[in-house]
Amino acid sequence: MDHINYLKRFQASDLTEPSFEHLAELQFRHMQHVPFENLDVIRRVPIYLNLLTIYEKLVTAKRGGYCYELNGLFHWLLNELGYDAHLISATVCRPNGQWAKADTHAAIVVQMEQPYLVDVGFGDSTIQPIPLNGTERTDSSGTYWVESREDGFFDLIRRRNGAQRTLYRFNRESKSLVDFHEGCVFNQVSKESTFTHADLATRATESGRITLSDCELKVKENGNETKIVLTTEEKKNVLAETFGIVLDGAD
Repeated sequence: MDHINYLKRFQASDLTEPSFEHLAELQFRHMQHVPFENLDVIRRVPIYLNLLTIYEKLVTAKRGGYCYELNGLFHWLLNELGYDAHLISATVCRPNGQWAKADTHAAIVVQMEQPYLVDVGFGDSTIQPIPLNGTERTDSSGTYWVESREDGFFDLIRRRNGAQRTLYRFNRESKSLVDFHEGCVFNQVSKESTFTHADLATRATESGRITLSDCELKVKENGNETKIVLTTEEKKNVLAETFGIVLDGAD
């Protein structure tokens, strides 16, 4: 694996020196150019928690992936660049307030002058590092902060359009990629997983986000949102032109 080629994949060849400013820019550019997507899950293409396999998919084939792939490889990159980073597990709180299967989301904690939550694999979420000390950070997708709990866990919370909700709960225990094997299998095969029902591809833009959900394209720019229903051919074109994804022999 070549971290220089990985940096080129998301136009970040100039960000090789470790610093907070570079970390924030690495996260933002990654989320603009490497989409969160579940297309292999829907097509029953197995996903293996092997860094070389993930590298070949994300860098060589210029695909995206879901949390284990995106944060797994980004974590490897950060350490290659000299950051003090480790994987963590999190439990997602769904929009209806119900908790998903425990510890099935993978994210990253990076230690700078203080610890930061870094996550390039949660889809429509923050595009910048969030400190664990409760300080708010605002970007085009909302205002985010991490709330410390008495039981040693932390909650990532978002406020958007006046509504506030917890996105997920985590602790700082270091994890390895193989620790997510059970969650990775669950999110590929279980009907209870949010990823096994319809195509999803989403990436950040300079001032918003663009999301393909099944055959609906949703574009958010500067707080404005438009929705378009696509034909099968239009969907194929959007995947190729907007997300850089070309699927061999599949719609």
